[in-house]
Amino acid sequence: MTTKLLSAASAFALAVTTTPALAQHEQMPGMEMPSPKQKTPPATEHEHMPGMQMPPADAPQPAPATPVIDHATMDHSRMEHGAAAGIHGGMRGALGAYPMTREASGTAWAPDTSEHMGLMSSSGSWQLMAHGILNLVYDDQGGRRGDDKIFASGMLMGMARRPLGNGTLQFKAMVSPDPIMGKSGYPLLLASGETANGVDRLIDRQHPHDFFMELSGSISQNLGTKGSAFLYAGLPGEPAFGPPAFMHREAILDSPEAPISHHWLDSTHITFGVVTAGVVLDRVKIETSRFNAREPDQHRWNIETGPLDSTAVRISWNPTRALALQGSWGHFQDPEQLEPGVDQKRWSASLLHARDIGSGWKLASTLAWGRKTVDHHGEALKDDAYVAEASLKKGPWTIFGRGEMTENRELIDVDEHGPAFDVGKISLGAVRDLQVAEHLSLGAGALVALNFVPDELAPLYGGHNPVGAMGFFRLKLD
Repeated sequence: MTTKLLSAASAFALAVTTTPALAQHEQMPGMEMPSPKQKTPPATEHEHMPGMQMPPADAPQPAPATPVIDHATMDHSRMEHGAAAGIHGGMRGALGAYPMTREASGTAWAPDTSEHMGLMSSSGSWQLMAHGILNLVYDDQGGRRGDDKIFASGMLMGMARRPLGNGTLQFKAMVSPDPIMGKSGYPLLLASGETANGVDRLIDRQHPHDFFMELSGSISQNLGTKGSAFLYAGLPGEPAFGPPAFMHREAILDSPEAPISHHWLDSTHITFGVVTAGVVLDRVKIETSRFNAREPDQHRWNIETGPLDSTAVRISWNPTRALALQGSWGHFQDPEQLEPGVDQKRWSASLLHARDIGSGWKLASTLAWGRKTVDHHGEALKDDAYVAEASLKKGPWTIFGRGEMTENRELIDVDEHGPAFDVGKISLGAVRDLQVAEHLSLGAGALVALNFVPDELAPLYGGHNPVGAMGFFRLKLD
């Protein structure tokens, strides 16, 4: 089952990733250069002189003068720096000389061609952005271990940045309504990780995120025209491990369903204490983090603190505007609340892809792998997870899907270091948005998920293929 599921999911994502694209032509918004043949009319009126015949009153009038651009007051260093990095429209990233669309959650990178989301404005030298999604979801998970629930989820994000020296100063804040759903989260077959009450594991349920998802600041300084050095800190924040968090990956951000691979790839996107330092060299980024690896506890409204006793290292590479690759490693000190004194080592690799494939069509996809390793009585227990995601957008419609497989030791509430079970899931959904105001849309969507469990677990789930489904409405500020 594992091999078939993994092969199908990988083939699906690879197929959409290699779809040929149409060429994209972009220009700097708001700037129209005059035609070389365009002439500027005289600035003063001509007086009637002897021997000079004036044109009749109904004669065509010359075109108005083209506004003069004051090149002396333009920031040429920013323009040249941006042009060298392929920046369009002056939307520079906070950590380096590349497009803002490359920046995802924490310090993670996405493709330059990723969709820009957020309401932009400015105040003096500050550039401001706001973005938010609120989901109202009805969730029905089938089988003997299933359940149903109505819950709210989402996020509200704010950003403020300004030039500082020859770089950028940025602050970000992100909050979530997830704690309203209660400590036990929502039903999600084959999901596991964290705890509802500090004693019991959450099994076949997705935990709620903390109210404070990110409170961070960063500062960067340019090193030449294509390089930079940066420092990022958050309480909470996201260390340099894994791909962007799932709600920031364009291929699957429209789905209200969390991935069952969350605790292999991106569960550290809410870390209560992190400091990251890194350098950007054109299309390559190298960074390392010291952070508190302890997963958030069952108290979802507070801000926690702890020692920065864990380490992560990540190398990111965007070989083209449409691709973003990363490989990362981390040593996680005492990450599990219910497993005190047990450390983990994790590895991750991912490929993100985004591009236009036709007039009005946008394709995005993800391939990712993660591994957790635990030393149990001298034996290294290695558990892998594989993910393939894709979305296709056309106008107000978005179709999205995900296939994933995990080796999970937590689906039976006994010793976590017992046997690993190969389980998987394939989900497919769609959402349609309706613009209700200039920067506000209302969407309605649904998804269905088919789960795969081995023979050993089939009696507990009431079969090998229990089904889950979600219907949802959403408000999106963009």
